[in-house]
Amino acid sequence: MRQGALKVRVSFTAASLTHFGGVYLLHQFLQKLRFRSFLYRSIPYQQRNNQYTFSEILLTHLYPMMLGLENIEKSAFLRLDSVFRYLTGLPSFPHSTSLRRFLVRSASVIQPSLHTAHNELRRYFLTYPAIHSSFCLDFDSTVKTLYGHQEGVVKGYNPEHKGKKSYHPLICTETRLRDCLGGTLRYGNAHTAEGVEEMFDQIITLLPHKQRLRVRADAGFFDGKFVSQLSRHNVGFAIVAPVSRLMKHQIPGLLYERVNDFESTTEFAYKPYQWENAYRFVVLRERLTEQRKAQLKLFTVDAYAYHIIVTDLKLTPYGVFSFYQDRAGIERIVRILKDDYPFASAPTKFFIANSLYAELSLIAYNLIIWFKRLCLPEEWQACTVETLRQRLLLIPAIFTKTSNRPTLKLPKGNLYQETFEYAQERIQKIQPIA
Repeated sequence: MRQGALKVRVSFTAASLTHFGGVYLLHQFLQKLRFRSFLYRSIPYQQRNNQYTFSEILLTHLYPMMLGLENIEKSAFLRLDSVFRYLTGLPSFPHSTSLRRFLVRSASVIQPSLHTAHNELRRYFLTYPAIHSSFCLDFDSTVKTLYGHQEGVVKGYNPEHKGKKSYHPLICTETRLRDCLGGTLRYGNAHTAEGVEEMFDQIITLLPHKQRLRVRADAGFFDGKFVSQLSRHNVGFAIVAPVSRLMKHQIPGLLYERVNDFESTTEFAYKPYQWENAYRFVVLRERLTEQRKAQLKLFTVDAYAYHIIVTDLKLTPYGVFSFYQDRAGIERIVRILKDDYPFASAPTKFFIANSLYAELSLIAYNLIIWFKRLCLPEEWQACTVETLRQRLLLIPAIFTKTSNRPTLKLPKGNLYQETFEYAQERIQKIQPIA
C-alpha cells in the first residue's frame, strides 16, 4: 500500500508567511478611501500610547472583526503575523490587555464622535456610486445571552434562554443595500421599541431628500408614538399588530375576500387606546392544516389563524403582507452580526466600553458590505461573509523581496485569482471620502 512521507523533519523557522494574504485587498480599499485620514479628522482624541496613532488602534480592533477573529483573545494570531502587519502598515499588534484597556479608558470620550463618524460613512455610501429612488428600513431587536457580571447584562425578554441575563440591542438595516444604518446596545430589560424614535430621527438625516421611504417592523414596535412619528414624516409603514381583546371579538365576523385556497383578507379602520389617530389595519386569515396548527402561536379561531398589520401603504391587503414578508432579510443580518461579528459581546465589565466595541463591530460589518458592493463581481454580492473570508481574505501567502521590490506570493492555481485581480482594479476607481 502507498504511504505518505515517513521521515520529515519539522522546523518552526519559516518567516514571511501569513494566513491572511487577502487582507491586502481590505488595506487597499481603506487606503483608497483615505480611511485613516477620515478617522483623524472626524474624531479628536489624543492617544496616550505613543506606539500607535489613534487610527491605528481603531484598526487593530476592526481588522480582527473583518477577518472573523470573533473575540479579542483570538486577535493574538495577528500579533505573530509580521506579514499582516507589513501589509496593513501597523507597527505591531497590541496585546489583548491593551485592546481592552483602550476600550475602557476611551469609551466615554470617543463613543459619541465615533458614532457621528460612522454616520458620515453611512451617508456617503448610501449615495455612492449612485442615488437610489427609494429606501426601505427594517427595525428589529435581538437578545444576546451573556454569562457574567457585566454592567447592563440583566434579566429581561429572552425567549431562547428564559431567565438568563442578556443585552437587548436595537438594529435598523436598509433592505436592498443591506447596510446597517443604526445599532445600539441596550440593557437586557429594555423594551423592544425603546430608543426607536431617536434612532429613526438620526437615520432620516442620512438619507437623500425627497426619496420614497418605507418602514417595516414586528409587533414589538407597535407603538402609537412611533407610528405618529412615521406619519408626520410621510413614511409608509407596515408594522405587525398584536391582537387586542376587542379585535378578537370583531375580526372573525368581518367580510373576507378570498385570495387562494388557504388565505383570505380584509381590512378595517381602528384607533388603539391612547393613539392620536385611527389607522388602516389589514388582516390575513389563514385556513389551518394540522401541520400549521402545530407551527403557529398566533391568534386562532376554529380552523383559522389571523395575522394583522397596521399600515398606511396604498397596497391591497395581500400586497401589504407580501411586502412585509421580505423583512426576513434583517433577521439574517442580525444572525450575521451575532455569529460572524462580535456585536453585543461583552469584552469588558463596563457598559459604555462594550457599547464602543458594538459600534466598532457595526463599522466592521458595514466596511465588508461596502467592499463587496463596490469591489466584487455581481455573482459575489449574495455570498456570505464566511464565504468571502474563506475564498478571498484568508488566503495563505508568502512575502518576499525580489530586486528589493516587495512581492506577495499567493497560491498558484487559486480558484479566485480573477476575482482578486478584478477587486484590485475596482478599488483603484473608488473615490476617497470627502
